Amino acid sequence: MEPVKVPKPKTTRTRKSAFARVLMSLFVFAMLSGIAAAGLAFYGYLQFTAEGPLATKTVYVVSPGMKRAEVGAALQDAGIVRSASIFTAAAYVNGLRGGHLKAGEYEFPEHSSIDDVLGIITSGRTIAYKITIPEGWTSEMAAARIAENDVLTGDITNVPAEGSILPDTYVFRRGLTRQKMLDDMQAAQAKLLDTLWNARAPGTVLKSKEEAVVLASIVEKETGIPEERPLVASVFLNRLKQGIRLQSDPTIIYGIVGGKGKLDRALTKDDLASDTPFNTYKIDGLPPGPIANPGKASIEAVLNPPDTGYLYFVANGTGGHAFAKTLEEHNANVVKWRAIENGQAALVTTEAPTEVVVDGMPTPPAPAKGTAPATSGAATAPAAEPVTPEVAAKPVTTATATAPDAASQPAAAKPAAPAAPVATADAPLKPGSWIKLADQLVPIPRQKPKKP
Repeated sequence: MEPVKVPKPKTTRTRKSAFARVLMSLFVFAMLSGIAAAGLAFYGYLQFTAEGPLATKTVYVVSPGMKRAEVGAALQDAGIVRSASIFTAAAYVNGLRGGHLKAGEYEFPEHSSIDDVLGIITSGRTIAYKITIPEGWTSEMAAARIAENDVLTGDITNVPAEGSILPDTYVFRRGLTRQKMLDDMQAAQAKLLDTLWNARAPGTVLKSKEEAVVLASIVEKETGIPEERPLVASVFLNRLKQGIRLQSDPTIIYGIVGGKGKLDRALTKDDLASDTPFNTYKIDGLPPGPIANPGKASIEAVLNPPDTGYLYFVANGTGGHAFAKTLEEHNANVVKWRAIENGQAALVTTEAPTEVVVDGMPTPPAPAKGTAPATSGAATAPAAEPVTPEVAAKPVTTATATAPDAASQPAAAKPAAPAAPVATADAPLKPGSWIKLADQLVPIPRQKPKKP
């Protein structure tokens, strides 16, 4: 009997074939998906690095709190990038959350790629602006300039005290508030003042940083020539040491106009005799506060002045000043430089002087009768007050010895008929004599005897 052949079961083979087919299908799917993903990634990379749609450079502001998708959509709407989704995906891949997209004002060059745009934003390279506060400006003038700047934001809630800000050029970004800008200027001045005060020369007559700022503000208004600041500072410091009044016209002007800083008319005799606390013709020592915001050079000048012995200075006709230790030297400087300025070989002229000098401080041409000349950092003695030996004699302006017309002078300013001779070209500026100046007789003071 033949054995019966039993067929082999096919179950195992069927199951293995089905599993293989599944694996193969998955492999093929994964391969195709990988290819698709790779293709998509390659496409995204090309879009990420491709030139953008910008035809010209464009400025755009990323507002605080914007998320990745919001920034991407806004950039696409502005025509800066072609695809908001690619920008958002790139930001995500780079691990940038919403807070990493720094708010600010950005400038994107023409044809910037998404890579370029994302790099600019994440770097925080926002557009920088500048604002300059010149030396010698008042705080009110500085606040006005800041208030009119349309890049800064917010209102000014507190105008800084006079002399408390540092004149300089400041760099800032859009979004900075106006008050913060002023606060930063104050902080810069306080830091600088601390440094300069600690480096001051020993034995200075100035008792505090505040006094240094007051005197520096006067020096700032008296000269705009950098190399003259130390010399002008030495004049005022020497006067303070000797108890001589400063007699500076910028202090008179500030007493009248305050923080506005400028007087749009000539100083009158009433102005010169005004009873303001800033009138350094009538007060001893320093005024009660600064008259402007001095710069670094002026503060350095008053804290480390040269040892000059100067008590006077006068405009030299070339834009600078001539300095003198004595009244005689000063009078010689007055005559010398007036002759140069007027182009005259002689010391006598029948015209009004182009510049009146009192106490070494220059003033512009004398105006009509009854007014004092307009000044730009000068000192002029009030006509109603007696001229003291500390006040420098004015230059000879006429050879005639006739008395001035009584109607040309205020009653309080009329001098008595001089017993001393009137100065002429042959005997100029002799102490004790009188000179005729702008239809007025002015006594040339005698020197005070030196104390033993």
